[in-house]
Amino acid sequence: MARAFGPLLIALVVAFCLAFLPLWVSGYILGLLTTAYYFGVFSMAWDLLFGFANEVNFGPTFLIGLGAYTAGILDSLYQPPIAVCVAAGALAAVLGGVVLALPALRVRGPYFGLTTLVAVLILQNFIVVFADLTGGEIGLTVPDVISVSDKVNYWIALGFMSFSGLVLYGLSRSPVGLILQASGQDAVQAGALGFNVVKHKLASFIVSAFFSGLAGALMVFYLGVASVGTFVDIAVGVQVIVGAVLGGRRTILGGALGAIFLIGAGELLRPLGDLSNFIVSAVALVVVLVFPGGLMGLLGGSREAA
Repeated sequence: MARAFGPLLIALVVAFCLAFLPLWVSGYILGLLTTAYYFGVFSMAWDLLFGFANEVNFGPTFLIGLGAYTAGILDSLYQPPIAVCVAAGALAAVLGGVVLALPALRVRGPYFGLTTLVAVLILQNFIVVFADLTGGEIGLTVPDVISVSDKVNYWIALGFMSFSGLVLYGLSRSPVGLILQASGQDAVQAGALGFNVVKHKLASFIVSAFFSGLAGALMVFYLGVASVGTFVDIAVGVQVIVGAVLGGRRTILGGALGAIFLIGAGELLRPLGDLSNFIVSAVALVVVLVFPGGLMGLLGGSREAA
């Protein structure tokens, strides 16, 4: 038990130390980390579905985009309290996740991933076709923001990432997480033992959708705009997936570490232009190949997958 929750305690200590960062660094760095923290939640939520249920969701931005655009459109049209918009965004992601998961979980192998990928393309087309409502390719301007203070936005993102990591990590180490892992490794055997594989995988999809949509809704009120390139584009989904795999499969917390590393390294190497993407991708590939456990495995001195 102590070994299982050791990484969580370390992560909480690190998060506590990061809370004092606004006292020492510039607003530019705080803004970069604020975005990275939201992407950390995206990656952690994705790892719950892939790392434990072994379902490859190639369309995490479908859930993220539903949350962001629902919250943004609601605020743009009616301007209710931000909390209402954020809750609506999370609910939309959950409902969209259920609609997507029910048929998708009945197929196996690459067909599940293909279904989720198609969902992203459908959402992209919807945003473009209904440009009067969504802002189309230009993007949707959101009238309200959570705060104009970079410090407040930073603390909200850090607190949300810490809370999400606590819940997702605890869930992954609970009996439900063990059942998910067993179902992902051998669904037939898990079913023979009396576990409802589809029900547990659906539950993991709902939890993943909730945190993805909630993070997307919060992020749109930080950025003040919702656009395809920020929330729905396939390249964004690839970044979320790479962050989770780079951090370490079945670690949950590694997803946050991987996402922060990708965004931080990309910004640090930005002066190199397009070469920066190549370098970051190459480093990520080397880490994944040499250390299947990702950055979490590297920090723990293990070469084995988590």
